[in-house]
Amino acid sequence: MDFIAQAFTGKVKWHHYFFGTLLSFFIMQFGAFPLLFIRDYANSSKANTATLNPGIDNNLFLFLMIIPFALGLFGLIIAIKKIHNLPFLKVLTARKQFDWRRTLIAFIAWFAISYTMIMIDYFISPEHYILNFKLIPFIILVFVSVMFIPFQSSFEEVYFRGYLMQGFGVITKYRLVALIITSTAFGLLHGANPEVAKLGNLLLIYYVITGFFFGIITLMDDGLELTLGLHAANNIFTALFVTTNWSVFQTDALFIDNSEPEMNWMLFVPLFLVYPLVLLWFSKKFAWKNWRQKLFGNVEIPININENIS
Repeated sequence: MDFIAQAFTGKVKWHHYFFGTLLSFFIMQFGAFPLLFIRDYANSSKANTATLNPGIDNNLFLFLMIIPFALGLFGLIIAIKKIHNLPFLKVLTARKQFDWRRTLIAFIAWFAISYTMIMIDYFISPEHYILNFKLIPFIILVFVSVMFIPFQSSFEEVYFRGYLMQGFGVITKYRLVALIITSTAFGLLHGANPEVAKLGNLLLIYYVITGFFFGIITLMDDGLELTLGLHAANNIFTALFVTTNWSVFQTDALFIDNSEPEMNWMLFVPLFLVYPLVLLWFSKKFAWKNWRQKLFGNVEIPININENIS
């Protein structure tokens, strides 16, 4: 049974996904209270408002930012189990067990790619980078990043590439429709990131194409194992290695990028070079076949399973 079709073993009418989303995002809101409280307190006691986290320790701010995503993931798990009557595993993979090896391979690969791209840019434009290494804050940052950032990246993957991909797939019966809707929604929702305000709406194209990249991997590999690794590696690397005073992750990273915000080659290399090469590598390594059916084919109700319409 493939990744989308296995959702038919649970309740899959549109209102189940509507109320599941409401529940997840309702619970998610409670996670914002600690950040709002501490930031309001810091604003009232300090005049520094030049950054997104005025008066708050960078590591604490990063941790507080992640809390809503952790609660959102918790709410999503409840929705999947209680509203859809599905095991959580069914929204993660079509395999009998979650394949952690795939996740680790994707994580290491993307971490290495990100490191290579940053080093190339560093040697081309060293004046854009300021060494920012501070031992104790960096050790804390490593702990917070490795332990908690996966909650943020996992929520996005489970919600967009798992929950909604299956939802739009079983409701419309078209894989391509599910891919387009989830990828576009993923990109547009990143419009709230401060990077978009600095670099312009053209950056949304980057996020949308990234959504398609992750979505294609999910459909071809019948699961989220690879995209969970890719997404976590990307966000952890960003938090640890390079920070700015205008990005969504403002951390005690190894380097500060002091260049003027602009759309440059670093943003487009992944879209037109790295993404296709990674797809090609994954397709060879994991023996992906039947691209046409998995990306453009109809979603069929599995034999001996009646669509749950209650």
